[in-house]
Amino acid sequence: MSHPELTPDEQTRYEWQMWVRDFGAAGQQRLKGASVLVSRIGGVGGTAAMQLAAAGIGRLVLAHAGDLRLNDLNRQLLMSTGDLGLPRIDSATRRLAELNPHVAVEKIGENISDANADALVARADVVVSAAPLFAERLAMNRAAVRQGKPLVDCAMYELEGRLITVLPGQTPCLDCLYPESPPLWKREFPVFSAVSSTVGALAAMEVIKLVAGFGTPLANRLLSYDLRDMSFHSIAIARRPDCPTCGHLSP
Repeated sequence: MSHPELTPDEQTRYEWQMWVRDFGAAGQQRLKGASVLVSRIGGVGGTAAMQLAAAGIGRLVLAHAGDLRLNDLNRQLLMSTGDLGLPRIDSATRRLAELNPHVAVEKIGENISDANADALVARADVVVSAAPLFAERLAMNRAAVRQGKPLVDCAMYELEGRLITVLPGQTPCLDCLYPESPPLWKREFPVFSAVSSTVGALAAMEVIKLVAGFGTPLANRLLSYDLRDMSFHSIAIARRPDCPTCGHLSP
């Protein structure tokens, strides 16, 4: 990642966040020089993309296929009623440009699969995994581990959310935790935008920390929350030596 200089407009735009302890102008320059892949950009990934754009990530690579439907609008804050029937990726790109014109957005009208995961992950320094189908998450996880790229996996169901950070060779990967795809993982599920936005924002903050090099990443831990009773838990997790994806990597 490069550390490009900030323009006067960027210095003013990001002034308040550059007051954050251990971040400063150097951290902002690291954000500007970084690329992040987000797949997909619904309620979870869309919020992560929006927060990363607001923070000044230099380049976002967004992967999501399909057109906007009416029943998407309770949770997809990057899109609006006037975009119904249009490609979601176009709506999201336009909204992000309005939010922060300094952020370059590369739009990929595809969902992640084993066929394209390596090529898409190669375009970024960090990966945000927010796909509704677990097969897509595993494809991203394997590509990120192969390429040594950090991956932040964020998921929710009903009022619950989960977040983990995969640092290849240092932490468990998704295959360590889920040797088989969870049987109840489906394309459609109960969701409030407030719940999906919460985990999406947490994922964005984790990416910002990883890129800027401050704070403590969520390494070897799974963050779990339930907004039904506002409980948050940090659960220790460990690598599986027999993991087919990362078991061969040296710690």
